[in-house]
Amino acid sequence: MASSDQDLLEDKIQSVRRRDRRYSRNAYYFVLDALDYTMTHLGRDQLTGEDRHVGGRELLAGIREYASDQYGPMADMVFERWGIDDAADFGEIVFNLVDAELLSRRATDSRLDFVDGIDFRDEFEQRYRESLERIAAR
Repeated sequence: MASSDQDLLEDKIQSVRRRDRRYSRNAYYFVLDALDYTMTHLGRDQLTGEDRHVGGRELLAGIREYASDQYGPMADMVFERWGIDDAADFGEIVFNLVDAELLSRRATDSRLDFVDGIDFRDEFEQRYRESLERIAAR
């Protein structure tokens, strides 16, 4: 990303944070990176060859995988530090990014797509407990 593009992105995220201080700046960058990660793993639409739309549930799954890759067993603590308590917080971040015109949405997209989504705390705990059990079994 060119320097001026990065500056524009930073300006927009700072503007969002002036309106909504609940989440750290890093949480917004993480969601944008997690969306890229999710798009890469979902690929393109088989019929049109275009990038396909990612819904809230798909993005939550991508966030889970990307966070595991990036932060491993510390992912839950990182989220907590950023002000993220549950999946609904990611919906708030996404819609803040939509309001800032950094993401687009479909008419059917809703914050409710993120409510009662993945329980990240349980997911990360189970994932790393299984990893420890595999290591101990060697």
